[in-house]
Amino acid sequence: MAGENDKRNFALRTEDGEEPSVFSGKTPRQAALKAARRLDPAPSEAEADTEEIRLREKGEHKVHIYEGWAWEEEAPDDKPDWMPEEITKGNVEKQGVEHLDEI
Repeated sequence: MAGENDKRNFALRTEDGEEPSVFSGKTPRQAALKAARRLDPAPSEAEADTEEIRLREKGEHKVHIYEGWAWEEEAPDDKPDWMPEEITKGNVEKQGVEHLDEI
């Protein structure tokens, strides 16, 4: 079973280089999916607009760049009682990696 040490931290970077949020995951894509779910959701996946998501792994000089989008979907029939009727889903597509000169 995987331990907590397998998780890596990725800082969400804004255009001006600030890092207001941190998402954790075993891979950059897993962290990007978490970040995508925080985007403004569209009524459906087909209507969703993409936004650039830039994640820098803490302690590294690489920035992983994704296009992300989010949409609302009806919760599954077997959902737990605490789950709302509408849930936000997200998806990402990797655009590339950028190397920073300094952190």
